[in-house]
Amino acid sequence: MNIKKLLGKRIQEVRKSKKLTQEKIAEAINIETSSLSNIENGKYYPTADNLEKIIDILEVKPSELFTFEYMDLQNDLMQEMILAMESDEKLTRLMYKFFMTVKY
Repeated sequence: MNIKKLLGKRIQEVRKSKKLTQEKIAEAINIETSSLSNIENGKYYPTADNLEKIIDILEVKPSELFTFEYMDLQNDLMQEMILAMESDEKLTRLMYKFFMTVKY
């Protein structure tokens, strides 16, 4: 995955974890919501000024937006779980019950 996509995904992840909408962030940094969407989708880099504003709004250290190592771990864990559930119907049912209890 390229750096634009990783950065965009990370911005989106932090924004969602802080329960902020794209509209709120876009308005605060004075850009269109579609522009922020393009940043989060990895189509465009934010300008340096906008990146600084995003960091301020999200209340994170710059390094937090550029820490991508855990993303590979998350993908690896999901793949491992999927493979395990594909081969064990009982595990799939158990994981589904667990998921339904924690999703809300």
